[in-house]
Amino acid sequence: METTTVLKKAGGEGEHEKEVSDGSTGSSSNDHGNNNSGGHKHRHRQSVSYGGDEKGIFEYFGWVYHVGVNSIGHEYCHLRFLFIKGKYVEMYKRDPHENPGIRPIRKGVIGPTLMVEELGRRKIGNGDLYIILFYNRLDESKKGEIACPTAGEARKWMEAFDHAKQQAEYELLRGGSTRNKLNMEADIDLEHRPRVRRYAHGLKKLIRIGQGPEMLLRQTSNLAGNGTSDGYFEGQFGDAIEAHEWKCVRTINGVRIFEDVADSKSGKGALVKAVALIDASADTVFEVILNLDRHKRYEWDMLTGDLELIDPYDGHYDVVYGTYDPKYLTRWQSKRDFIFSRQWFQGQDGAYTILQFPAVHKKRPPISGYRRTTINPSTWEIRNLNTPMGSNIAKCLVTQMLEIHTAGWCRWKKNSCSKFEKTIPYALLSQVAGLKEYIGANPSLNCESSTMVVQSKLSDVSTSSGEFEDVELQDEFYDAIAGDSSSSEEDEGSEDDADKKEKKIKLKNVSWAISSLALKRTSVPDANKELDPSVPPVHVDASQFNGSLHKGKDEADSNCWTSPGGRGFMIRGKTYLKDNAKVMGADPLLKLIAVDWFKVDEATDKIALHPRSLVQSDAGKKLPFILVINLEVPAKPNYSLVLYYAAERPVNKNSLLGKFVDGTDMFRDARFKLIPSIVEGYWMVKRAVGTKACLLGKAVTCKYFRQDNFLEIDVDIGSSSVARSVIGLVLGYVTSLVVDLAVLIEAKEEAELPEYILGTVRLNRVRLESAVPLEA
Repeated sequence: METTTVLKKAGGEGEHEKEVSDGSTGSSSNDHGNNNSGGHKHRHRQSVSYGGDEKGIFEYFGWVYHVGVNSIGHEYCHLRFLFIKGKYVEMYKRDPHENPGIRPIRKGVIGPTLMVEELGRRKIGNGDLYIILFYNRLDESKKGEIACPTAGEARKWMEAFDHAKQQAEYELLRGGSTRNKLNMEADIDLEHRPRVRRYAHGLKKLIRIGQGPEMLLRQTSNLAGNGTSDGYFEGQFGDAIEAHEWKCVRTINGVRIFEDVADSKSGKGALVKAVALIDASADTVFEVILNLDRHKRYEWDMLTGDLELIDPYDGHYDVVYGTYDPKYLTRWQSKRDFIFSRQWFQGQDGAYTILQFPAVHKKRPPISGYRRTTINPSTWEIRNLNTPMGSNIAKCLVTQMLEIHTAGWCRWKKNSCSKFEKTIPYALLSQVAGLKEYIGANPSLNCESSTMVVQSKLSDVSTSSGEFEDVELQDEFYDAIAGDSSSSEEDEGSEDDADKKEKKIKLKNVSWAISSLALKRTSVPDANKELDPSVPPVHVDASQFNGSLHKGKDEADSNCWTSPGGRGFMIRGKTYLKDNAKVMGADPLLKLIAVDWFKVDEATDKIALHPRSLVQSDAGKKLPFILVINLEVPAKPNYSLVLYYAAERPVNKNSLLGKFVDGTDMFRDARFKLIPSIVEGYWMVKRAVGTKACLLGKAVTCKYFRQDNFLEIDVDIGSSSVARSVIGLVLGYVTSLVVDLAVLIEAKEEAELPEYILGTVRLNRVRLESAVPLEA
């Protein structure tokens, strides 16, 4: 049984939407792109509420932009109030809290087939917005878009829809009629329905994000980030053990300067980084770094203050041109210019990564009077930190990393030469100090940022008088979001701030485990728990299976694969739910028996059914269980990296693995996890890939195919713009990379802990041209 996401136009007040095309002079001050003479700028409010107990339902509500193109090709961008309750969603022209009785202009149901993707920044009107794409994974032609002013708020809306999908899945598993329990009238007449009152007790906790549409008008130009999310210091809390050994060599203006001493003898230059603790959220710092406003950059950036956008390729990648006067660095007076690309993305843990590469562009050839300079490749990493109980100050850890020549660097760190302080690398490292001082001197950046608070009051929202019903509606959610807008005029009043009498309760912080203790413990999989102990094991002989990519003889071999143990990965320990302690992984539960490296014209699913697949061989059919992971790599041509993992016994149907193998796609998406690690390779690629675990089902589109003795997981890497961008960078250096991957099922309940590793693979310097065609 599948539930689709639907959203239909509703009658009553606000039935038609107002269209504002690019260049329009519409009178509504809430329409994005129409900055009036009063100097209003766009700001955004988001509020989220949820019920945390078993019977409670999630509530999310707040202001978003509804963007799209109408039937005559005009782009529109409307300020709309979005309300999510449980698995239901409504869209209003005004805040229903302030306008009791208002009816939604659209409403619908969210289901497991809804996919949500963050497309990055897009220029709309006079500002930049972060776009969220909705589509049905069974029919990608059904799609629509909303937009948020900051990446942090966009991420929280994505989490809201994810929670709604989980609510839908819960109801599907629970079965029975849910109409009475999830009736939207339950919040109106609690005193007359005691059962509803007890059920609605789970709605007492509200999470508020943002500060309302009146602040939205000031948001986009200020580029003040908001929101907080959990983050970790990468070197200590990553999910894979890295080879870096960072040593602090200087402390300047509260900024620590580190050198990677583990790689200092390679002769390739010194890998250094500047690290600072900044009293701001990661969203705020991210927006400040990306902002190209010259007057603002002059306050903290001595090198790249004059920047001009050349080409915005997509929401996560652009190219900029800059100039600087070298008189502040050297005695030479000739002006310099440079071009570099910026690529950015946000991890599932909320941390931001920005990659900056020197570049060339046909729109900006070398010009007379300027000397073209190459800016050192560098990265920014921005992570939120947990703050102590009782503190409302957001904090984040900002790291800038770059590679420089060793000669001047070595003399500088030994205090024998000061010429290094007149170089471009030193100016880049000093950006962190300038950023820290700039944000500290501008508290308004944080004051305008939204914070997450919990309010102890019942939701008193009056919604439409009609009940939600589990029936087919005329328009699906994606169609409605992308639907045409009419030109009817209607005042869209701004909303006041939240009731000042509402009690604010601090969110509980998490105490993180000490990583040194975790490294002393390992998590060994219990084969008798995950595999059927009543069936005698069979001998899995990997020599009977030959994939198109050969198995390596040793670590020096190239264009091959090996199967490393799990000790290079950190996974959830037995006490993770209490102290977040992670432990070192042990040997995988499943055995990697072969790897195929195929070249295909287009992404290909269900490879296990192909005659060339080892699953169809006589030896493959005799195995108790095979897990097939098909990583679909977007390129020209496309590639498929197919991993085959075998079990020596059938899967225990009552185990976590059994629930995953025979469960729903919703359950699989929420649990299928991969941990990457670049063991050897270019440091910029290492920073781009990272070492944090990723729930693949939430990052990209995954399709699951269960048949006979196997489960195939088709991972469409090209379904995410961020994943496409990162994999494009990886493919450029793939012949020099050694990549480790660990596959596991995320444990979320105490009975499922500790986690164990399903399987691992090490890919040694794979050559693209070695891929063999997969014939139809």
